Amino acid sequence: MEFKDYYSRLGIEKTATPEEIKRAYRRLARKFHPDVSKEPDAEAQFKDVAEAYEALKNPELRAAYDTVGSQHAGGSDFRPPPDWDSGFEFTAGAGAQSNRDRSDFFEALFGRSGANTRGRRASAQSSGDDHHAKVQIELAESYHGGRRTISLQVPVRDGQGHLSFKTRQLEVNIPKGVRAGQHLRLKGQGGAGHDTGPAGDLYLEVQFAPHRLFRVDGCDVYVDLPVAPWEAALGASISVPTPDGNVQLSVPAGSPSGRSLRLRGKGLPATPPGDFYAVLSVALPPAGSDAGQAAYRALASSFGDFNPRAAMEG
Repeated sequence: MEFKDYYSRLGIEKTATPEEIKRAYRRLARKFHPDVSKEPDAEAQFKDVAEAYEALKNPELRAAYDTVGSQHAGGSDFRPPPDWDSGFEFTAGAGAQSNRDRSDFFEALFGRSGANTRGRRASAQSSGDDHHAKVQIELAESYHGGRRTISLQVPVRDGQGHLSFKTRQLEVNIPKGVRAGQHLRLKGQGGAGHDTGPAGDLYLEVQFAPHRLFRVDGCDVYVDLPVAPWEAALGASISVPTPDGNVQLSVPAGSPSGRSLRLRGKGLPATPPGDFYAVLSVALPPAGSDAGQAAYRALASSFGDFNPRAAMEG
């Protein structure tokens, strides 16, 4: 994916004021508007200009774009860092909604930002805005719940209207059984109210931090479980790690690689609870020693008629 330099596309500096951004957009929009432009690629140019303006006219999207841009080392092979927007606090609804005319780059950064929240509060004119942020928690926290401190990057405008981020910390109760994608509402922790109006609320969208062993699908949890050939062939009782501690798992004799063994109710706590799946992967011992090679030769001799590719023939 190509990294798009929106400032260069509008012909402005990164220090441009909101008025300078607007003027640059209006000039280029007139130049490339498909109804009046003689340029052969006017429509594509117009879309590029409109996309750059949409990203930079919104102070919060601009600040997020600047953050990602400062981490980009250059070149055309750009991929947003995983969960790059986790921990950034935005006004709910600040993110753009999906549009087929926008580039993959724009969609990767902003396509879902601020979705599934209530947006600007409309119940009272003096109420503060609701805010939205994504936060990462450990998978084990969903199993047990608890209280933790989270750090959020909060947008702050300077005197020229530019946005930067400052850090604030909050104590948050993590409910047992919370799932990825759910929102936790923190009443009164959003934008400040106007005059005597109440503050808005803060909605925290939960994400699970990547885990080296486990992956989650809804309420179900999966682990890839290596087993020795003799354990798969003869059966075994194996200690298996779960986010809630180790459990004993019976591997039936004759289990092939890829077989899923279910532990009912050992997934995320819910009503009903999810299940835990151990996906077997037969691991071969190395044949780096003389003894190891002799053992494999003896195995080949004992199973001389075995053809692992029989199903591919005929």
